[in-house]
Amino acid sequence: MSEIEKIKKRCEEAIEKSKEIIREAFNRFKPSELGITWTGGKDSTTNLWIIHQVCLEDNIKIPKVMTIDDGDTFEEIRDFINKWKKKWNLDHEWWANEDVLKAANYKLGNIVRVKDLNERNQAELKRIGFEGSDFPFEPESRVCTHLMKTVVFNQFIEKYNLKGIFMALRWDEHPARRNEQYFSKKEGGYLVPEHWRIHPILHFTERDIWNTIRLYNIPFCVLYEQGYRSLGSKTTSKKLAGIPAWEQDLENTDERGGRWKEKEKDMEILRRLGYM
Repeated sequence: MSEIEKIKKRCEEAIEKSKEIIREAFNRFKPSELGITWTGGKDSTTNLWIIHQVCLEDNIKIPKVMTIDDGDTFEEIRDFINKWKKKWNLDHEWWANEDVLKAANYKLGNIVRVKDLNERNQAELKRIGFEGSDFPFEPESRVCTHLMKTVVFNQFIEKYNLKGIFMALRWDEHPARRNEQYFSKKEGGYLVPEHWRIHPILHFTERDIWNTIRLYNIPFCVLYEQGYRSLGSKTTSKKLAGIPAWEQDLENTDERGGRWKEKEKDMEILRRLGYM
């Protein structure tokens, strides 16, 4: 078997495993009880593409899709999502914590006064143990990650009374995700809706993702051609090289090396608070 044939076989097997997980989710829940997160990154787009394939093959209505705007989103990501949600005819929504954005006057670095936030956001700050009177608007900080992403994610689940949500985590992406399971139940509690998180592509490696994208002509954001490996907030995500992501040394370098270091250190804490 040639190297190309080996790569194709590995990708086919990875996709089939993902489809098994997706079909199990549709057996457990109705399409209207499920949602999909889509960041516009390579993993979530591959994840969405596979879900879309299952829905086409099994004549299932694809669940509602949500993207979080943390107030510092790449224009290229926004353009990519807006283009492909139309091509794939998705029921897609952009979600943002407008209360926090307004308090920050929609500007990075501005000081947000806790007293200017609504009751929900103030309660969320107490829940995570923040006792300050203000904080800078930095989307990748621990406080803002919770308010701009985790809170919004929970509100999406609450609004549509979802029982499960598809997410694009991979075991090899970050140490905090190495013990994740394909189906993970999150118990409900104060400000947290009970729900199942479904991770169809856990078994994919970064190399598998790029091989699959290229073999099946899955669309991807142009930023990866410019040298980005992992995309977070615009001002805190950096290129790791001047060549396309798939041409870089994926096996011996840190995929998230261009991400904000403080957030990477906080990943375990953020995940315990409900972050993806």
